[in-house]
Amino acid sequence: MRYGRQVLDRDDAALVAALRARDDATFTQLVREWNASMLRVAQIFVPSRAIAEEVVQETWLRVLNALDRFEGRSSLKTWVFRILVNTAKTRAQREGRVVPFSSLRDPGRVPESAVDPDRFRPEDDERYPGHWSSPPRELPEEQLLAAETQAVVERAIAALPASQASVISLRDVQGWSAEEVCNALDITEVNQRVLLHRARAKVRQALEDYLAPETG
Repeated sequence: MRYGRQVLDRDDAALVAALRARDDATFTQLVREWNASMLRVAQIFVPSRAIAEEVVQETWLRVLNALDRFEGRSSLKTWVFRILVNTAKTRAQREGRVVPFSSLRDPGRVPESAVDPDRFRPEDDERYPGHWSSPPRELPEEQLLAAETQAVVERAIAALPASQASVISLRDVQGWSAEEVCNALDITEVNQRVLLHRARAKVRQALEDYLAPETG
């Protein structure tokens, strides 16, 4: 996938300049902000968390060594994650792992229901075939912002398949655009949308279960 030429925004330009100057504070901040998402992406390709952590460390070394060749044809974070994906693929081959590319490239080949089928009416329902039998509830904003609710979201994301966790982490946690995610993970817009829908549905289900009023 090729990147279109774009001018670095001021934030990226400042980051790149600081990294090229070997500014430890800037590097530490980037590692703190991106490491968790990088680890999730690496775990798609390699067989263990320990190896994924090594992949992330190797990626940062490659980033520092390649900074002088960074031309700004993508955002800095997209460039870093592309290096990560390539590093993870190479490591997976070395480990002899059959990488589940189908979960990223063609998620439709991995059948699953994003939402519990019991939430829908049967297809032979007389009035509303296939419609919601129990539609999603509107979740109060103050509850969504509570620290314990955020912890529920984090646990729900951690429990997702790695491909879905990567997409939702980049889109909804890191705030990436769909285009950035597609470029970083080398997937199509359609596949990105499928993975994101499945991930969001599962996280929302976890939130609904947590926030459901107690009965009895």
